[in-house]
Amino acid sequence: MSTVKDAPVEESCLGWLGIMIATATNDWVTMCKYGLNTCKKMDELGAKGPWAECVISTGLYHCVSLTQILDLPAYIQTTRALMITGSILGLPAVGMLLMSMPCISLGNEPQSSKNKRTILGGVLILIVGLCGVVSTVWFPIGAHQEHGLMSFGFSLYTGWVGTIFCLLGGSILTCCSSESSHSYQDNNRFYYSKQGGGNPPATSSTNHAKSAHV
Repeated sequence: MSTVKDAPVEESCLGWLGIMIATATNDWVTMCKYGLNTCKKMDELGAKGPWAECVISTGLYHCVSLTQILDLPAYIQTTRALMITGSILGLPAVGMLLMSMPCISLGNEPQSSKNKRTILGGVLILIVGLCGVVSTVWFPIGAHQEHGLMSFGFSLYTGWVGTIFCLLGGSILTCCSSESSHSYQDNNRFYYSKQGGGNPPATSSTNHAKSAHV
């Protein structure tokens, strides 16, 4: 059981790490007017991310920050907001998932509490993945409409991989933990009904003895 839960937790952590790397870097799309090989020869290759536009040439990597927030296109502003939200939500999500692992015990905490914490962490990881989906899909579409010819960069691939890991890990954790929580509750109901089942026969037999005596 521990190996089944450890794998999606690791996927979720790696996914969140990929989202953070994509958020902090600017190699989302590589822009070129004439074709990738031609632009490399002419040293007119550019890169763009949520935070800056960069010029890539031989021995030079110069970036200009996108500081005019109100003048930025909607796809850049949305990408910034969603990626920051995903990066922030990933911190408590990963913390809850790590604290719910079988190898970690918080005193005499019941298994049901761990399952609830795992479900909450899985839901937060799913939200992180959804933020990554919208950002990594909308940004290249908006950049293509604005600049034309382009190719995908390292940061965008990292964001896609992180998004896939978050969605897979969050889905497995949420579904498996909810099923184990239901089975745990069913076992408790069976246990209590079994233990309380001995009382009614004793009461009925006592009443029957009293009526017979009368």
